[in-house]
Amino acid sequence: MRTAKFKIGQVVRHRIYPFRGVIFDVDPTFSNTEEWWDAIPEDVRPSRDQPFYHLLAENEETEYVAYVSEQNLIADITGDPIRHPQLAEIFDEQSDGSYVPRGVDLH
Repeated sequence: MRTAKFKIGQVVRHRIYPFRGVIFDVDPTFSNTEEWWDAIPEDVRPSRDQPFYHLLAENEETEYVAYVSEQNLIADITGDPIRHPQLAEIFDEQSDGSYVPRGVDLH
């Protein structure tokens, strides 16, 4: 098992598809349903043996929750805020645009 490359509160974007989001949970390996797995076309299906991330995600049209393999994520360095409606329930936004879980004291 390898260490997750990204951390909770980090803003990431999908390597292929046009969406981005903030990570709110990490599974060390694939931990979703077989139906979800089977819905991924075989030619783009990622390895199960890598971290998978739960995102408060958004694209140009809507906000939603996404489940994405590490190999399909890259860091989002735009600094643009996330507009997801559940964001404030889980995170506090810092002055530098980063996010920390609510109730976590960084000092």
